[in-house]
Amino acid sequence: MKADHTPTLVVRGLHAGYGGHDIIADLTLPPLQPGRLVALVGPNSAGKSTLLHAMAHLIRMRGEVALGERDLTRISPAARARLVGFMPQALPLDVSLSVLETVIATLRVAQAGEGAGSHAEQALDVLTRLGVPYLASLPLDRLSGGQKQVASLAQAIACAPPVLLLDEPTSALDLSRQYFIMRSIKDYAAGGRIVVAVLHDLALAAQWADDLIVMRQGKLHGAGPPDEILTPRMLADVYDVEARVEHCSQGRLQIMVDGVVERSNRSGIPPTHQHQKANP
Repeated sequence: MKADHTPTLVVRGLHAGYGGHDIIADLTLPPLQPGRLVALVGPNSAGKSTLLHAMAHLIRMRGEVALGERDLTRISPAARARLVGFMPQALPLDVSLSVLETVIATLRVAQAGEGAGSHAEQALDVLTRLGVPYLASLPLDRLSGGQKQVASLAQAIACAPPVLLLDEPTSALDLSRQYFIMRSIKDYAAGGRIVVAVLHDLALAAQWADDLIVMRQGKLHGAGPPDEILTPRMLADVYDVEARVEHCSQGRLQIMVDGVVERSNRSGIPPTHQHQKANP
């Protein structure tokens, strides 16, 4: 499936969880459009990573996850790997394979039957396009945190899937590496693909995302462009904070937290300002 013909991604009536417990129940999202970077945001335990894992069919789930007319829950793992790339929060520990070998392994799953030479060339091309061909021969377990994130992204996009799912791709990265990762996935979406990323940093989400999906307690709280979704009321209702949302001199949204909203008052901005003060 070519990027310029990527259909919408539909998530409807989704139930997902672990063991016998549903963290997400009967969740339906607005159709996710190609060419857009969507940020999944919300407080801890809101169900963001669970939703992403369910969309990738990596955990117990039921419901509809479809790319156009293709039901992604009813196809083979190899077929799914060609359509959906997944980047976890962290790569497995103690993996001594080189970065190039891990990308080749991803290609082999999705492109069974093609020659190993072709896989090696494709893998090196992916690393080159990300600007890190020098990582090719390095063992995965010897990389820095930032290098591991880039290696993980290379694995996720190796097959150029029309859907890319990323679980906290910028966690524990410094500012320059955050920018590199976000710029890379923004460019990937701009190529006509669908990118969904779990992001904890609302400022980062506001800067880079075309749309936000706000989760709270396993449910959809709201969805839409950052300008419409990031409001003082949403921040009070979802994050329990009193905050201002303003534009900087370059037009970017900024969030300034001024205090904490007591749980007894969830109707928006509290009537009195109760700023937290440091102990003397």
